[in-house]
Amino acid sequence: MRILVLGGTAFVGRAIVEDALARGAEVTLFGRGRTGTDLFPQAARRIGDRDTGDYTALRDGEWDAVVDVSGYVPRHVGQAMAVLGDRVGRYLFVSSHAVYVQSGVGPGSDEDTPRRAPVRDTEVLDNDTYGPCKVACEDDVLARYGDRATIVRPGKVAGPHDVQETFTYWSRRAARGGRVALPGRPEQPIQVVDSRDLARLVNRLLIDNRPGAFHAVGPAEPTTLGDLIHTCARAAGTEVEIVPISPDAVPGPFPLVTPEPQWPARQRSATRARAAGLPTTPLSITAADVLAWDRSRGEPPLPQGLTPTQEAHLLNGP
Repeated sequence: MRILVLGGTAFVGRAIVEDALARGAEVTLFGRGRTGTDLFPQAARRIGDRDTGDYTALRDGEWDAVVDVSGYVPRHVGQAMAVLGDRVGRYLFVSSHAVYVQSGVGPGSDEDTPRRAPVRDTEVLDNDTYGPCKVACEDDVLARYGDRATIVRPGKVAGPHDVQETFTYWSRRAARGGRVALPGRPEQPIQVVDSRDLARLVNRLLIDNRPGAFHAVGPAEPTTLGDLIHTCARAAGTEVEIVPISPDAVPGPFPLVTPEPQWPARQRSATRARAAGLPTTPLSITAADVLAWDRSRGEPPLPQGLTPTQEAHLLNGP
């Protein structure tokens, strides 16, 4: 299978490319050529820039499928489709759970849950526009490719090379053991999908030439944030005591902590995706692999969470 990946060297895209190559696919990467230049020497590369609209490198060639992991605003998707046209068989767009309405949704919601109104008049992405821009992207892909369109909506993704590093925070913190400050409640439901499971789903959908929308969520069994922290501790060989503190005591957002009104959004159904081939790596394996990766890169500072000094101050006082 010939696969064109728009992106493909950072986290989710990287996992998708690794899995595709392992399956024997012929992969072409399209990107700016600024990151991951040492990755995937066996893959062809086309250099361009979605932000500036430079798709010149894609004016020739044919592919069985395109995987769009770097389309965030309608212009990105529209320009890619305009240059590719019918030279691709299937267009798989990696979307987000941010497309869904944010109220009135109960646990177990599926892919037919109402989405937010699309937004096309901005390319400034924040909590108010990210999801609606993704809705517009989905709509455009479906309008152009119909039954040749596939939408994958990941929840929170975890795994090695995570550029957001929210799961990484808890992996690293649990590895230190002891009393752990949690600015939230341990019983909060949580869904994280291993990046490699997401990649396997994407490539399975391409192989099966399957249309439709699919939730990529995990793990296999319902999990709470407290369970996740303890699982990370067991993977590290440590023991932890979770100490809930007020969310007001820390600057937000805090890694993986969700306000209670949003808890149902962390309990979405994976039934359709699992029937289509989504595997379920045990959370303990994800935790161990993230910890090993984080240590191998020297545990650099993280963008969110508490430093050990800040946490000690909250737990013990000045």
